[in-house]
Amino acid sequence: MARKAKQDKAKDEGEARITPKKAKNAVAVAKVLGPAVLPVLAPYAVRAAGAAREAYDRYQARKLGVAVDQLGEYTGRGAALHARIAGLVQGLGELKKSAKATDADQKFAAETQSTLEQLSATVRAAERMPAARRKAAHRAVTGELERLEDQLLHRLGV
Repeated sequence: MARKAKQDKAKDEGEARITPKKAKNAVAVAKVLGPAVLPVLAPYAVRAAGAAREAYDRYQARKLGVAVDQLGEYTGRGAALHARIAGLVQGLGELKKSAKATDADQKFAAETQSTLEQLSATVRAAERMPAARRKAAHRAVTGELERLEDQLLHRLGV
C-alpha cells in the first residue's frame, strides 16, 4: 500500500519514470535477449530495408520520367533536366523516322539536336557552380527545354 502511495506521489510531482535501476534492468534484459532475437529479426530487417530502397528508387524514377534501370544515369542536381533532354532526344529520333516528316522537320531535328547537346553541357557545367548561378542556369535551360518540347509536340501533331 505504501508503494502505491509512493508511485502516486511520484506521478503527481512529475518525477522521471526511468530510473537508474530500471535502465540497468533494461540493459541486462537486452544483453540476454539480444543474441537470441537478433538472428531471427535480422533477415526481416534486411528485407524491409531492401523493399524501402526499391520503393524509393521507383519513386525517383517515376519523378524523373525514366525507367528504374536508367536511374543511375541521371544523378546530381540536374538529373531531372538530363532526363528531359534524353526524352527530347528520343522524341527527335521518332520525328526523324516518321514517314510524315517533312524537310523542315528534318532540319528542325538536326538544329535541335545540337541545341540539346549544348543544353546538356550547360547542365553538367552547372553542377559545379555556386547555388545561385546553378539555379539561374537551370531556369534558363528549363525555359529553353519547354520551348523545344512545345515545338516538337507541334511537329509530331500532338
